[in-house]
Parts: sequence; structure tokens; C-alpha cells
Amino acid sequence: MPDAAESSGPLTAVLESWKAAVDAHQPDQVGAVFTDDGIFQGLHPYSVGPAGVAAYYAGQPIGMTAAYTILETRQLAPGVILGYLSVDFSFTDRPTLTVFLSVLITQSDGGWKMAHYQVSRLD
Repeated sequence: MPDAAESSGPLTAVLESWKAAVDAHQPDQVGAVFTDDGIFQGLHPYSVGPAGVAAYYAGQPIGMTAAYTILETRQLAPGVILGYLSVDFSFTDRPTLTVFLSVLITQSDGGWKMAHYQVSRLD
């Protein structure tokens, strides 16, 4: 089984696409990072699929940005990678919100995409 360094490459690529779309306030591009049946749990009720993700991020304020640190990564099986992150969401008009994020990315013919996204606040 590949080590953490090998599994972090695809994870970082997916996260960089997600971050770029979040930072640019491009909700449809955020949604495009997810599989068609991807489960998304932000800080509001969950949704399934890219349209729900796009709707969630469309409701986020202009100027919100994300800065993440990968804390742990595991390749669970070929084409399946788990990541656990700390994410700082920064805003123009309020304090930064720090959350913990678990993601599961999967590989298919369309490349690597998020199949699961779960945010936790530990405060």
C-alpha cells in the first residue's frame, strides 16, 4: 500500500482545485470537484452531488478564502484516499473560522474527485 507521501499528491491536487474555486467565489467550479454522488456536509444540512455543493458555496460571502493544512492522509485502497485537514476560512468582515475537514477522494475515468466532505468544529 502506498505511503502518505504518495497519497498526498492526488489529495493536494484536488484540494488546490477546491481552494482556487472557493477563493475565487466560483460555486459551480467548487461543485465540479465532487463526484456525482458525493456526500457534502458543511456547517449546514448535507447535500449529495455537485449541484448541492455549488448551492452551498453560492451562499458564502464574497471574499471568503480557504487555507488548509493536511494533518493526515491514508490510501485506503487503490483509487481511494482519505484526508484529514485543518482549514481556516477567512472573511472580509469577521474573524477567521477554523474547522476540521475529512475528505475522501476517489479516482475514476474523470480523474480524482471528492466523494465525501465532512466539516467539524471542535469548539
